[in-house]
Amino acid sequence: MRSAGSEVEVLGLRRAESHKGNGWREDHVVWWLADDTPHSHWGSLASALPHIAYRCRTSGMRRTLDELLHYGEWDGVVFDGISVGWALPRVLDYYAGRPNRPRLIYVSHNHEESVRAQIAESQPLFLKRQAVRLDALKVSWLERDLVDAVDFVTAITPEDLSLYRRRRCDKPMGVVTPGYCGRRIEKRRLSEDLPRRAVIVGSYDWIAKRMNLAEFVDIADPMFTEAEAELQAVGSAEETFLSQLRQRVNATEFTGTVPEIGPFLDQARIAIVPERNGGGFKLKVLEYVFNRVPVFALTGSFAGVPLRHNDSVMLFPDHAALAHGVLEAIDDLDLLNRLQERAFAACRDQFDWSSRGRQILSAITEP
Repeated sequence: MRSAGSEVEVLGLRRAESHKGNGWREDHVVWWLADDTPHSHWGSLASALPHIAYRCRTSGMRRTLDELLHYGEWDGVVFDGISVGWALPRVLDYYAGRPNRPRLIYVSHNHEESVRAQIAESQPLFLKRQAVRLDALKVSWLERDLVDAVDFVTAITPEDLSLYRRRRCDKPMGVVTPGYCGRRIEKRRLSEDLPRRAVIVGSYDWIAKRMNLAEFVDIADPMFTEAEAELQAVGSAEETFLSQLRQRVNATEFTGTVPEIGPFLDQARIAIVPERNGGGFKLKVLEYVFNRVPVFALTGSFAGVPLRHNDSVMLFPDHAALAHGVLEAIDDLDLLNRLQERAFAACRDQFDWSSRGRQILSAITEP
């Protein structure tokens, strides 16, 4: 939005590794970052909020929000994802009965109701399935409250937009896919000098991500071991989760948190998207594409990116077929280079952040 000419003030929780502090200014953005530690998972069991929103409803976040509401005459208030849904009642209460309420925008990251229900039903353990079902129900309530209350809803894919419209066809809505501002490699040729390695990049703090990774690795690791190929999972996760996985693999490396993913992408022949649960737009697909690593994925594991099977991406029906497809292609450098070149060309001009800012700004300024 700053590239569209607007001033933006951001409220969030401060990351320990971030150099930004409360009141930090850069360009047209001011950051208000509470230092609280996120609430624990267990506390959300007694709350009407789902865990993703409950963990962010800290005293520092509530206090700073109240100060910001009093501080400025805002043109718009943007709820960036379901995790900030806790702030909706506070915002509505503050503006109740006041003239000239700012436009309220919900920027959704998924159609959360359907995604969370899918995740709950895929849980193999009965008690855990019931807990995840309860949390999914809370997500559904919160998402519906947000959609009902705001003036405009953005969906991350056309598929999500259709799901929102099934329930609220009267609500102004539109598709706003994320932009990409990371590294772009204008030219690259994969060669035999590269390790026979496939990489999976992600953050595994969300239960759906952990499930997807564990399920794929359990199937793929024996196949990679037999083929004398390497599988590398790059990204943050609880150390206990990674330790459990490390005890049952031979060909797979789990890096944990890394400062940059570029060096890992540079040393891989293939990038894998194994998500069976929690599909939708995947920003990491753009990271793969613009770093020129060919993408192999489960069918339906991502949306909103103009990639076509057997032209700019390879898609497979299940984890076993995906692992087999990766190993079958890992030495076919002509195929891999064709995939990465066509994927880059298809996405080159499609994911500019400034156009996304203009979309959201128009939702704020145009009735």
